[in-house]
Amino acid sequence: MATEGTKYQINYKLHDGTLINLYAATVQELETGLTDLSMVASLIKSTGKELGGAPAQPAPTAEAVAQQFNATPVAAPVASGNTCRHGAMAFREGTSAKGPWKGYMCAAPKGAPDKCDTIWVR
Repeated sequence: MATEGTKYQINYKLHDGTLINLYAATVQELETGLTDLSMVASLIKSTGKELGGAPAQPAPTAEAVAQQFNATPVAAPVASGNTCRHGAMAFREGTSAKGPWKGYMCAAPKGAPDKCDTIWVR
């Protein structure tokens, strides 16, 4: 916790939401704290996983959702070469405040940290 003598504060937020705060009164304390933190980083991550409960479930596939609702999925057109490391990119189009847009979107779930950039069609 920060005290009256705290001159340096470093906050880390891990991808799972874990917060790590480092407080120091001197540069030497800060360096020591960072060194100590780096030595226990893997322990912090593994403890966070253990305390976090069940791992997040992957996003359901279109086929699974279609089956659940007794629906027939409609495939979006995919031009040859419009794939990414997550598979075929979905063609989408719409209209925004700036006007109509078209593009090929990555198949990774929304918010995925490794989601690929959209290939815009002009």
